[in-house]
Amino acid sequence: MISITTVTPIYRGEKTLRSLVMALDEYRKSLEIPECPIRLVESIFVDDGSSDNSAQVLRELKREYPWIHVITLSRNFGQHPATIAGILHSSGDWVATLDEDLQHHPRFLNYLLKEAVNAQVDIVYANPIEAVHQSLWRDLASRGYKLILAQLTRNKFMPLFNSFRMVRGSIARAASAVSIDQTYFDVALGWFTTRIKGLKLPLVDIRYVETGKSSYSFWSLLSHARRLLQSSNVKFLRLGALIGLLTMMMGIVGIITTTVIKLKFPDLITVPGWASNIILTLFIGGLNAFLIGLVLENISVILQQSYGKPKFFEIDRSTDLIVSDWFKRFQE
Repeated sequence: MISITTVTPIYRGEKTLRSLVMALDEYRKSLEIPECPIRLVESIFVDDGSSDNSAQVLRELKREYPWIHVITLSRNFGQHPATIAGILHSSGDWVATLDEDLQHHPRFLNYLLKEAVNAQVDIVYANPIEAVHQSLWRDLASRGYKLILAQLTRNKFMPLFNSFRMVRGSIARAASAVSIDQTYFDVALGWFTTRIKGLKLPLVDIRYVETGKSSYSFWSLLSHARRLLQSSNVKFLRLGALIGLLTMMMGIVGIITTTVIKLKFPDLITVPGWASNIILTLFIGGLNAFLIGLVLENISVILQQSYGKPKFFEIDRSTDLIVSDWFKRFQE
């Protein structure tokens, strides 16, 4: 049997939790057919210091559905830490993470798993076909933020990042184990594999569409961006060091040129000292930029190592063929 665990962080899920669990139960029962090698073995809900009556709803649901597990955090730590806490309690061969508000519907779990085993990848992110928030500025800001950071970090997978993901269990738990407070979880996942894909699905943020309110404030988005940059090897720093080196070389060329003119053609110098100041500024400024770029890049590398970036990681994909064959037979 190939087992699946779902992990859902909870903060304001009082109104949607029961619907989500019913959808998960429907998905779980759909797998209980002859010869199906897949089972949804557990759904883990992490109470991340919920601000409504979610804790009581979770207690009621746990009594009704024995495959539900509830983890209660001591306070609100945020979506990524809550997701990591849930994953560390998981046991599935595959771990699916999804939000509490049914934006990530369980009916899409088979689509994600099928894409993963057919493409022989370790992570599949759900990406929206259309605007998620149905708000032009909100969706443009979300896409633009990811694209800018992708360019700064040279991480081609960054535009795919989404909290609705299907991750091979061993990788999900390994990345969770090394993640610390300032680690961006999706960056940590990329330390263990580059077999990552996106899958277009119809995702809509129902909560934002109905209420105009998002789970994320402007400041929390800034915090996400900061942690993402801290967790990444920022290639932009290397570009800064290169620019500094080129500027310093221009300063050296300027020093040589000015010295030759001073010795050979002194009549060409009409304003004494001006060229020397400019060249000295170029040389010292370039040297400073070069050295600062090197120091910052090394700090970035040291930070990733301190965050737990591994030297290597072993993976077993032998069971993918079983699931892939079943999906083919099921379609036929």
